[in-house]
Amino acid sequence: QVQLVESGGGLVQAGGSRRLSCAASGLTFSSAVMGWFRQAPGKEREFVATISWGGGTTAYADSVKGRFTISRDNAKNTVYLQMNNLRPEDTASYYCAARRRRSTSDDLNDYNYWGQGTQVTVSS
Repeated sequence: QVQLVESGGGLVQAGGSRRLSCAASGLTFSSAVMGWFRQAPGKEREFVATISWGGGTTAYADSVKGRFTISRDNAKNTVYLQMNNLRPEDTASYYCAARRRRSTSDDLNDYNYWGQGTQVTVSS
């Protein structure tokens, strides 16, 4: 049974930083592409970042490029999202996702497993 458990969410002031973690179990983590998505109230879930199984390839949504960094530690079965210079529009529930294929993707339909999400609220 695959489980993805996010942590690290909370309340942060605009301009601040936060690091999200996602611990995976029940899958061969080192072979999985990982992604972060987010969903704000009343909006569709959207792509944030993705990372290849080895960590050598990453991709970001334009809205977070230069501010967020995705990384992974295959020894710990964990993927991270470092968020800097946060803005009120970054407020959302953040979801970790895993994809069984080797290629990265920004399409949520390409991901096979999802976590329950962690809330990030950025105050102005």
